[in-house]
Amino acid sequence: MGNRGMEDLIPLINKLQDAFSSIGQSCNLDLPQIAVVGGQSAGKSSVLENFVGRLDFLPRGSGIVTRRPLILQLVNSKVEYAEFLHCKGRKFVDFDEVRLEIEAETERITGSNKGISAIPINLRVYSPNVLNLTLIDLPGMTKVAVGDQPQDIEHQIRDMLMQFITKESCLILAVTPANTDLANSDALKISKEVDPQGLRTIGVITKLDLMDEGTDARDILENKLLPLRRGYIGVVNRSQKDIDGKKDIRAALAAERKFFLSHPGYRHIAERMGTPHLQKTLNQQLTNHIRDTLPGLRSKLQSQLLSLEKEVEEYKNFRPDDPTRKTKALLQMVQQFGVDFEKCIEGSGDQVDTSNLSGGAKINRIFHERFPFELVKMEFDEKELRKEISYAIKNIHGVRTGLFTPDLAFEAIVKKQIIKLKEPCLKCIDLVIQELINTVRQCTNKVSLHGLLPGCHTRTYTPQRPASFKAARSHFGFMRQKCGIFEKMRPPHKYEDFG
Repeated sequence: MGNRGMEDLIPLINKLQDAFSSIGQSCNLDLPQIAVVGGQSAGKSSVLENFVGRLDFLPRGSGIVTRRPLILQLVNSKVEYAEFLHCKGRKFVDFDEVRLEIEAETERITGSNKGISAIPINLRVYSPNVLNLTLIDLPGMTKVAVGDQPQDIEHQIRDMLMQFITKESCLILAVTPANTDLANSDALKISKEVDPQGLRTIGVITKLDLMDEGTDARDILENKLLPLRRGYIGVVNRSQKDIDGKKDIRAALAAERKFFLSHPGYRHIAERMGTPHLQKTLNQQLTNHIRDTLPGLRSKLQSQLLSLEKEVEEYKNFRPDDPTRKTKALLQMVQQFGVDFEKCIEGSGDQVDTSNLSGGAKINRIFHERFPFELVKMEFDEKELRKEISYAIKNIHGVRTGLFTPDLAFEAIVKKQIIKLKEPCLKCIDLVIQELINTVRQCTNKVSLHGLLPGCHTRTYTPQRPASFKAARSHFGFMRQKCGIFEKMRPPHKYEDFG
């Protein structure tokens, strides 16, 4: 593959990303990409803005600003403009409008309460100042919920990051401010979890100009402390004063270059520091990464293409009134119903109900909370039970004097006690059956949505109460309890005098 072919790799992956995003799925393909991770206010947005060479085209503010993944595709072009995948055909020349559109699109999905969503926003920027590069800007890691944010916002963000960085095809751009303890960096810590050897992680150290006087990050940048296979690159972003004063990006890059050349701790590695070098490095790293993963990606695409072609071939001679087709569809629906029902009972469903107990959880609660409660409510007279035991033993022995408790007396007492347990058992069974019926109705919603078997769930799962059902239920309750309490109620070999 020549140089021109290498340059076309990133745009090719961009087209695949756009195609999969537009149909709302990834087709089970892990596309090569670079994910940007870091804590809040680590400088991720400033790094990306320096790449584009535009001021404040990304949202800024306190708390969580990036609340949806932003797939930022940079394309080298003679003209400068931006496009959103959800606004096809509209070109944004004013980058202030780009920021407003990102904020509006974020709130359209997440609302205004600082919540987050894993649905990405696709932004493509054409500019003569950029190299071909694709980055995914992820929400900054946080510890404390702010305002109306859910209390588990930390875990939600962590789960979202894991969706991206756990994939072997994803490079990790770990952004860490130099004026904090690097050993406790959130970005490096989460990267270490999924990439313990540091093979996929690229370290970026920001805010080098804000370190305490007399200190530097030389050991980190020289890859001596917390080493990574791909190393570290230091950058100096605009300060808040520069942002408020609308300092030009070119002037900021010139000031960054001057900082590294004049600093005694970084002068010897100045050629390997700075935003331009970071952008060039990421372009090369992503291109090489795509080249390395391309054979496996091609194999997966061909496999899925053959599978789809085979499925399309089946539909060429499709006839809606074909009885075999109807039978196959029915069997598939029944199979899907069985899978959904099992998930509801086992608790491994795709959607988790956070408002009420249902399915297996509710059945578990019936057996472990409701049933014991019903047993505790039963009236039990120990004095009367002792009297019954005494009478039963004496009546069995008659005029004789026995040394051992007769089995007939024991069975007579146990059967009488089991009868008292019958009603709580039947009540428990009724509750379980009702929950199973509700679960079945919930699972049959998919069947009714197909429109193939309208009303089938109503007719099939409205239970009747025949005599055989009652008899079976009664027998189940009797046998269930007999085995459980037999040993508990068996008296010891030596008895006190009941006379």
